[in-house]
Amino acid sequence: MYSSKLVDVYRDGRVESSHFGHIAVVSSDGKLLYSLGDPNRVTYARSSVKPLQTIPVVETGAGDRYGLSESDISLCCASHSGEAQHTDRVLSILGRAGIEDTALQCGTHIPHAQDTYKKLIAEGKDLTPLYSNCSGKHTGMLVTAKHMGETLEDYYLPSHPVQQRILKTISELADYPIEKIEMGTDGCGVPVHALPLERFAYAFARMARPDYLGEERAMAINRITTAMMKYPEMVGGTGRFCTDFMKAAGGRLFGKAGAEAVYLIGDRETGVGIAIKIEDGNGRAAYPVALETLRQLDFINDEQLNNLMHHYRPVLKNARQENVGELVPSFTLHKC
Repeated sequence: MYSSKLVDVYRDGRVESSHFGHIAVVSSDGKLLYSLGDPNRVTYARSSVKPLQTIPVVETGAGDRYGLSESDISLCCASHSGEAQHTDRVLSILGRAGIEDTALQCGTHIPHAQDTYKKLIAEGKDLTPLYSNCSGKHTGMLVTAKHMGETLEDYYLPSHPVQQRILKTISELADYPIEKIEMGTDGCGVPVHALPLERFAYAFARMARPDYLGEERAMAINRITTAMMKYPEMVGGTGRFCTDFMKAAGGRLFGKAGAEAVYLIGDRETGVGIAIKIEDGNGRAAYPVALETLRQLDFINDEQLNNLMHHYRPVLKNARQENVGELVPSFTLHKC
Protein backbone atom coordinates (compact mmCIF):
# COMPACT_ATOMS: atom_id res chain seq x y z
CA MET A 1 0.00 0.00 0.00
CA TYR A 2 1.27 3.47 -0.85
CA SER A 3 0.08 6.92 0.16
CA SER A 4 0.51 10.44 -1.20
CA LYS A 5 1.40 13.62 0.61
CA LEU A 6 -1.78 15.65 1.06
CA VAL A 7 -1.11 18.37 3.65
CA ASP A 8 1.95 20.27 4.86
CA VAL A 9 2.06 21.68 8.39
CA TYR A 10 3.94 24.97 8.56
CA ARG A 11 5.42 26.59 11.67
CA ASP A 12 6.78 30.09 11.18
CA GLY A 13 7.13 29.50 7.44
CA ARG A 14 8.93 26.15 7.63
CA VAL A 15 7.35 22.75 6.94
CA GLU A 16 7.38 20.95 10.29
CA SER A 17 5.27 17.91 9.44
CA SER A 18 3.28 16.41 6.58
CA HIS A 19 0.17 14.23 6.42
CA PHE A 20 -0.11 11.48 3.82
CA GLY A 21 -3.21 9.65 2.69
CA HIS A 22 -5.61 8.49 0.02
CA ILE A 23 -8.41 9.97 -2.09
CA ALA A 24 -10.94 8.27 -4.35
CA VAL A 25 -13.41 10.16 -6.56
CA VAL A 26 -16.05 7.90 -8.13
CA SER A 27 -19.04 8.49 -10.43
CA SER A 28 -22.51 7.09 -9.75
CA ASP A 29 -21.92 4.47 -12.46
CA GLY A 30 -18.88 3.18 -10.59
CA LYS A 31 -16.04 4.75 -12.58
CA LEU A 32 -12.95 5.88 -10.68
CA LEU A 33 -12.51 9.45 -11.95
CA TYR A 34 -9.63 10.76 -9.82
CA SER A 35 -7.42 9.32 -7.12
CA LEU A 36 -4.32 9.80 -5.02
CA GLY A 37 -2.51 7.25 -2.92
CA ASP A 38 -4.25 3.89 -2.92
CA PRO A 39 -7.96 4.14 -3.79
CA ASN A 40 -8.31 0.46 -2.88
CA ARG A 41 -6.98 0.87 0.65
CA VAL A 42 -9.26 -1.24 2.86
CA THR A 43 -10.59 1.27 5.35
CA TYR A 44 -12.88 1.34 8.35
CA ALA A 45 -15.09 4.28 7.42
CA ARG A 46 -16.13 4.71 11.06
CA SER A 47 -18.81 7.40 11.57
CA SER A 48 -18.63 8.48 7.93
CA VAL A 49 -21.14 5.73 7.09
CA LYS A 50 -23.82 6.94 9.51
CA PRO A 51 -25.97 8.16 6.59
CA LEU A 52 -25.88 4.59 5.24
CA GLN A 53 -26.67 3.18 8.68
CA THR A 54 -29.73 5.44 8.80
CA ILE A 55 -31.30 4.00 5.65
CA PRO A 56 -33.00 1.10 7.50
CA VAL A 57 -34.52 3.56 9.99
CA VAL A 58 -36.48 5.01 7.07
CA GLU A 59 -36.96 1.87 4.97
CA THR A 60 -38.43 -0.24 7.78
CA GLY A 61 -41.05 2.41 8.51
CA ALA A 62 -39.66 3.15 11.98
CA GLY A 63 -39.13 6.79 11.09
CA ASP A 64 -42.74 7.25 10.04
CA ARG A 65 -44.19 5.26 12.93
CA TYR A 66 -42.43 7.41 15.52
CA GLY A 67 -42.84 10.68 13.65
CA LEU A 68 -39.19 11.39 12.89
CA SER A 69 -38.86 14.88 11.45
CA GLU A 70 -36.10 15.94 9.07
CA SER A 71 -34.13 17.21 12.06
CA ASP A 72 -34.55 13.82 13.76
CA ILE A 73 -33.33 11.96 10.67
CA SER A 74 -30.34 14.29 10.42
CA LEU A 75 -29.52 13.54 14.06
CA CYS A 76 -29.49 9.80 13.30
CA CYS A 77 -26.57 10.56 10.94
CA ALA A 78 -24.72 12.61 13.52
CA SER A 79 -21.48 12.69 15.39
CA HIS A 80 -22.96 15.49 17.44
CA SER A 81 -21.39 17.84 19.96
CA GLY A 82 -23.67 16.99 22.87
CA GLU A 83 -25.35 20.38 22.86
CA ALA A 84 -28.88 20.71 24.24
CA GLN A 85 -30.24 20.83 20.68
CA HIS A 86 -28.90 17.29 20.24
CA THR A 87 -29.60 15.67 23.60
CA ASP A 88 -33.12 17.12 23.83
CA ARG A 89 -33.91 15.65 20.42
CA VAL A 90 -32.52 12.24 21.35
CA LEU A 91 -34.79 12.20 24.40
CA SER A 92 -37.74 13.30 22.30
CA ILE A 93 -37.28 10.50 19.76
CA LEU A 94 -36.82 7.85 22.43
CA GLY A 95 -39.83 9.19 24.31
CA ARG A 96 -42.05 8.84 21.25
CA ALA A 97 -40.97 5.21 20.95
CA GLY A 98 -41.44 4.52 24.68
CA ILE A 99 -37.75 3.78 25.20
CA GLU A 100 -35.71 4.98 28.21
CA ASP A 101 -32.38 6.65 27.50
CA THR A 102 -30.77 3.97 29.70
CA ALA A 103 -31.24 1.64 26.72
CA LEU A 104 -28.48 3.51 24.84
CA GLN A 105 -25.42 1.27 24.60
CA CYS A 106 -22.99 3.76 23.04
CA GLY A 107 -20.87 4.30 26.16
CA THR A 108 -19.75 7.63 27.57
CA HIS A 109 -17.18 10.27 26.76
CA ILE A 110 -16.71 13.97 27.37
CA PRO A 111 -18.96 15.86 24.93
CA HIS A 112 -17.40 18.03 22.25
CA ALA A 113 -19.38 21.02 23.54
CA GLN A 114 -17.36 22.26 26.50
CA ASP A 115 -20.25 24.39 27.76
CA THR A 116 -22.32 21.23 28.12
CA TYR A 117 -19.55 19.50 30.04
CA LYS A 118 -18.97 22.46 32.35
CA LYS A 119 -22.70 22.64 33.08
CA LEU A 120 -22.81 18.94 33.98
CA ILE A 121 -19.90 19.42 36.37
CA ALA A 122 -21.44 22.54 37.93
CA GLU A 123 -24.73 20.70 38.47
CA GLY A 124 -23.01 17.62 39.86
CA LYS A 125 -24.42 15.38 37.15
CA ASP A 126 -22.77 12.31 35.66
CA LEU A 127 -21.94 11.79 32.03
CA THR A 128 -24.31 9.32 30.43
CA PRO A 129 -24.53 7.76 26.96
CA LEU A 130 -27.01 10.52 26.07
CA TYR A 131 -24.02 12.86 25.60
CA SER A 132 -22.09 10.46 23.38
CA ASN A 133 -21.56 11.84 19.89
CA CYS A 134 -23.15 8.60 18.62
CA SER A 135 -26.36 8.73 20.67
CA GLY A 136 -28.35 9.87 17.62
CA LYS A 137 -27.23 6.87 15.58
CA HIS A 138 -27.95 4.51 18.46
CA THR A 139 -31.38 6.08 18.89
CA GLY A 140 -32.12 5.29 15.25
CA MET A 141 -31.07 1.70 15.86
CA LEU A 142 -33.20 1.41 18.98
CA VAL A 143 -36.38 2.76 17.41
CA THR A 144 -35.89 0.46 14.43
CA ALA A 145 -35.60 -2.55 16.73
CA LYS A 146 -38.68 -1.43 18.66
CA HIS A 147 -40.67 -0.96 15.45
CA MET A 148 -39.64 -4.39 14.16
CA GLY A 149 -40.46 -6.15 17.45
CA GLU A 150 -36.82 -7.04 18.09
CA THR A 151 -34.87 -7.13 21.35
CA LEU A 152 -33.49 -3.83 22.59
CA GLU A 153 -30.83 -4.89 25.06
CA ASP A 154 -28.53 -6.39 22.40
CA TYR A 155 -29.26 -4.18 19.38
CA TYR A 156 -25.57 -3.29 19.10
CA LEU A 157 -24.28 -6.84 18.57
CA PRO A 158 -23.24 -7.96 15.06
CA SER A 159 -25.75 -10.82 15.07
CA HIS A 160 -28.76 -8.59 15.85
CA PRO A 161 -31.20 -7.98 12.98
CA VAL A 162 -30.58 -4.21 13.24
CA GLN A 163 -26.89 -4.70 12.49
CA GLN A 164 -27.55 -7.35 9.85
CA ARG A 165 -29.82 -4.93 7.96
CA ILE A 166 -27.12 -2.28 8.10
CA LEU A 167 -24.50 -4.74 6.83
CA LYS A 168 -26.76 -5.71 3.93
CA THR A 169 -27.47 -2.05 3.11
CA ILE A 170 -23.76 -1.15 3.02
CA SER A 171 -23.05 -4.17 0.80
CA GLU A 172 -25.80 -3.14 -1.60
CA LEU A 173 -24.92 0.57 -1.80
CA ALA A 174 -21.20 -0.12 -2.19
CA ASP A 175 -21.86 -3.02 -4.60
CA TYR A 176 -19.42 -5.13 -2.60
CA PRO A 177 -19.93 -8.78 -1.58
CA ILE A 178 -21.21 -9.02 1.96
CA GLU A 179 -18.82 -11.91 2.72
CA LYS A 180 -15.83 -9.73 1.82
CA ILE A 181 -16.73 -6.89 4.20
CA GLU A 182 -14.33 -6.97 7.13
CA MET A 183 -15.86 -6.27 10.53
CA GLY A 184 -14.51 -4.62 13.64
CA THR A 185 -15.93 -2.86 16.68
CA ASP A 186 -16.49 0.90 16.50
CA GLY A 187 -15.77 3.35 19.30
CA CYS A 188 -19.43 3.28 20.35
CA GLY A 189 -19.62 -0.53 20.45
CA VAL A 190 -21.51 -1.31 17.24
CA PRO A 191 -19.96 -3.10 14.25
CA VAL A 192 -17.74 -1.06 11.95
CA HIS A 193 -17.18 -2.09 8.35
CA ALA A 194 -13.98 -2.11 6.29
CA LEU A 195 -14.15 -1.86 2.49
CA PRO A 196 -11.86 -0.50 -0.22
CA LEU A 197 -11.94 3.29 -0.08
CA GLU A 198 -13.31 3.63 -3.61
CA ARG A 199 -16.31 1.45 -2.65
CA PHE A 200 -17.27 3.99 0.01
CA ALA A 201 -16.90 6.75 -2.57
CA TYR A 202 -19.20 4.75 -4.86
CA ALA A 203 -21.76 4.31 -2.06
CA PHE A 204 -21.89 8.08 -1.54
CA ALA A 205 -22.07 8.65 -5.29
CA ARG A 206 -25.14 6.43 -5.39
CA MET A 207 -26.62 8.28 -2.44
CA ALA A 208 -26.07 11.50 -4.37
CA ARG A 209 -27.92 10.06 -7.38
CA PRO A 210 -30.12 7.20 -6.09
CA ASP A 211 -32.72 7.13 -8.86
CA TYR A 212 -31.52 3.76 -10.20
CA LEU A 213 -31.75 2.04 -6.81
CA GLY A 214 -35.51 1.53 -6.92
CA GLU A 215 -38.26 3.91 -5.87
CA GLU A 216 -38.43 2.92 -2.20
CA ARG A 217 -34.69 3.13 -1.61
CA ALA A 218 -34.33 6.33 -3.62
CA MET A 219 -37.04 7.98 -1.53
CA ALA A 220 -35.38 6.86 1.71
CA ILE A 221 -31.96 8.11 0.64
CA ASN A 222 -33.32 11.45 -0.58
CA ARG A 223 -35.05 11.94 2.78
CA ILE A 224 -31.76 11.33 4.57
CA THR A 225 -29.48 13.50 2.43
CA THR A 226 -32.04 16.30 2.28
CA ALA A 227 -32.38 16.19 6.07
CA MET A 228 -28.61 16.39 6.53
CA MET A 229 -28.31 19.42 4.25
CA LYS A 230 -31.35 21.24 5.65
CA TYR A 231 -30.38 20.64 9.28
CA PRO A 232 -26.58 20.33 9.28
CA GLU A 233 -26.41 21.59 12.87
CA MET A 234 -27.79 18.19 13.87
CA VAL A 235 -24.99 16.32 12.09
CA GLY A 236 -22.22 18.12 13.94
CA GLY A 237 -22.89 21.23 15.98
CA THR A 238 -21.68 24.75 16.57
CA GLY A 239 -18.38 25.36 14.77
CA ARG A 240 -18.08 21.79 13.50
CA PHE A 241 -16.85 21.12 9.98
CA CYS A 242 -19.76 18.95 8.81
CA THR A 243 -22.21 21.65 9.86
CA ASP A 244 -20.28 24.59 8.42
CA PHE A 245 -19.49 22.73 5.20
CA MET A 246 -23.08 21.72 4.42
CA LYS A 247 -24.35 25.20 5.26
CA ALA A 248 -21.87 26.71 2.82
CA ALA A 249 -22.63 24.09 0.15
CA GLY A 250 -26.18 25.36 -0.25
CA GLY A 251 -28.00 22.05 -0.67
CA ARG A 252 -25.63 20.59 -3.25
CA LEU A 253 -23.13 18.61 -1.16
CA PHE A 254 -23.52 16.35 1.87
CA GLY A 255 -20.63 15.02 3.90
CA LYS A 256 -19.81 13.07 7.01
CA ALA A 257 -16.66 12.77 9.09
CA GLY A 258 -15.39 9.56 10.63
CA ALA A 259 -12.83 8.87 13.36
CA GLU A 260 -9.23 8.22 12.33
CA ALA A 261 -9.46 10.94 9.69
CA VAL A 262 -12.01 9.63 7.22
CA TYR A 263 -14.32 11.88 5.23
CA LEU A 264 -17.04 10.96 2.72
CA ILE A 265 -18.85 13.40 0.42
CA GLY A 266 -21.69 13.13 -2.09
CA ASP A 267 -22.40 15.72 -4.79
CA ARG A 268 -26.04 15.78 -5.83
CA GLU A 269 -25.34 17.89 -8.92
CA THR A 270 -22.88 15.52 -10.61
CA GLY A 271 -23.62 12.25 -8.82
CA VAL A 272 -19.98 11.99 -7.72
CA GLY A 273 -18.80 10.46 -4.45
CA ILE A 274 -15.53 11.28 -2.67
CA ALA A 275 -13.73 9.22 -0.03
CA ILE A 276 -10.72 10.49 1.91
CA LYS A 277 -8.48 8.71 4.42
CA ILE A 278 -5.52 10.36 6.17
CA GLU A 279 -3.02 7.60 6.76
CA ASP A 280 -1.88 8.66 10.24
CA GLY A 281 -5.46 9.07 11.47
CA ASN A 282 -5.06 12.74 12.38
CA GLY A 283 -8.39 14.41 11.75
CA ARG A 284 -6.89 17.89 11.49
CA ALA A 285 -5.77 17.08 7.94
CA ALA A 286 -9.06 15.64 6.65
CA TYR A 287 -10.96 18.91 6.28
CA PRO A 288 -8.31 20.83 4.31
CA VAL A 289 -8.06 17.80 2.01
CA ALA A 290 -11.84 17.61 1.57
CA LEU A 291 -12.10 21.27 0.63
CA GLU A 292 -9.07 21.22 -1.67
CA THR A 293 -10.51 18.17 -3.43
CA LEU A 294 -13.79 20.02 -3.96
CA ARG A 295 -11.91 23.11 -5.17
CA GLN A 296 -9.96 21.11 -7.75
CA LEU A 297 -13.17 19.46 -8.95
CA ASP A 298 -14.91 22.87 -9.18
CA PHE A 299 -17.62 21.68 -6.81
CA ILE A 300 -17.28 24.78 -4.60
CA ASN A 301 -16.59 28.38 -5.53
CA ASP A 302 -14.20 30.95 -4.11
CA GLU A 303 -16.85 32.59 -1.94
CA GLN A 304 -17.81 29.28 -0.32
CA LEU A 305 -14.17 28.40 0.21
CA ASN A 306 -13.50 31.78 1.77
CA ASN A 307 -16.35 31.21 4.22
CA LEU A 308 -14.69 27.92 5.19
CA MET A 309 -11.14 29.27 5.32
CA HIS A 310 -10.72 28.38 9.02
CA HIS A 311 -11.26 24.74 8.01
CA TYR A 312 -9.38 24.97 4.69
CA ARG A 313 -6.22 26.60 6.04
CA PRO A 314 -6.45 25.99 9.81
CA VAL A 315 -4.23 28.23 11.88
CA LEU A 316 -1.88 26.77 14.50
CA LYS A 317 -1.80 28.61 17.82
CA ASN A 318 0.60 28.36 20.71
CA ALA A 319 -0.33 28.36 24.40
CA ARG A 320 -0.49 32.18 24.30
CA GLN A 321 -3.10 31.92 21.52
CA GLU A 322 -0.68 33.49 19.03
CA ASN A 323 -0.76 32.39 15.38
CA VAL A 324 2.42 30.39 14.74
CA GLY A 325 1.61 28.33 11.65
CA GLU A 326 -1.00 26.74 9.43
CA LEU A 327 -2.04 23.60 7.55
CA VAL A 328 -1.81 23.86 3.76
CA PRO A 329 -3.10 21.30 1.23
CA SER A 330 -0.26 20.20 -1.04
CA PHE A 331 -1.58 17.82 -3.70
CA THR A 332 -2.98 17.62 -7.20
CA LEU A 333 -5.61 15.01 -8.00
CA HIS A 334 -4.59 12.34 -10.49
CA LYS A 335 -7.11 11.83 -13.30
CA CYS A 336 -7.78 8.14 -13.90
